[in-house]
Amino acid sequence: MDHFSLAAMQLALPPGNNLALISQKIRHAKARFPWLNMLVLSELCIDGPSITHAVAFPSQAEQALQALASELNVWIVTGSQFEQADGQVYNTSSVINCQGQLLNRYRKLFPFQPYEQGVTPGRDFVVFDTPAGRIGLAICYDLWFPEVARALVCMGAEVLLYPTMTGTIDRAQELNMALATAAMQQCYVVAVNGAGSHGNGQSIVVGPDGRCLHQAGENEEIIPLELDLGWVRRSRKRGLDNLGQPLKSFRDSQVVFPQYQQDSPLAALNDLGPLTIPD
Repeated sequence: MDHFSLAAMQLALPPGNNLALISQKIRHAKARFPWLNMLVLSELCIDGPSITHAVAFPSQAEQALQALASELNVWIVTGSQFEQADGQVYNTSSVINCQGQLLNRYRKLFPFQPYEQGVTPGRDFVVFDTPAGRIGLAICYDLWFPEVARALVCMGAEVLLYPTMTGTIDRAQELNMALATAAMQQCYVVAVNGAGSHGNGQSIVVGPDGRCLHQAGENEEIIPLELDLGWVRRSRKRGLDNLGQPLKSFRDSQVVFPQYQQDSPLAALNDLGPLTIPD
């Protein structure tokens, strides 16, 4: 099985708890496009961006979406919620399969500091297997760190999901990063932003050749697409447009990257000053 269909759910959501509204939107999307295998929600779509909404997991929303996934026979990536655990708060996304089983949870590695204050970075990279292939999961600001995408691809990911909550003018840069990430990693990139009070939309799906398959506007939009993972595998074997084969070159390289060594030259970045909100 090489094909896997998903919908990026760019929802225009109001402030407050949106679980009931999101559930309604999921039902509508699955009824309108019954061939969908997976629905991907945007970052912090359920409760919003305040850490005062942090809850212990399994959360009520996670359990409700598990039941809905089982009922509708569809995979659900929950976007994210703030998770309260061991005295810390994490930005956490859940992966639920079409039987309603929780497969994994991913804690955002790079909270949007210094703005996403009080949120602890996660430690673990998350990939998961579907009948068609392996998918990697990251969240929003993680896209700005190419090391995250590279790690997920080296773990076998053929599709990278980025639930996102961006409402600022740097969304244009994020779109460029999505295009570049797909080309460099020779994989699909699905960056799902919120709309309304949850972001300025412009969700994007990019193919493994680095070309945009669909870019949404700023309003609510459901983006249903069938992904051909055979295209990913062929591109990785033969090269992007039968040209560059960056994953093979990376695999075969003897380069030792100094920034990842024990005596790293990261101290050269100390002149940048502390990580604070500009005056």
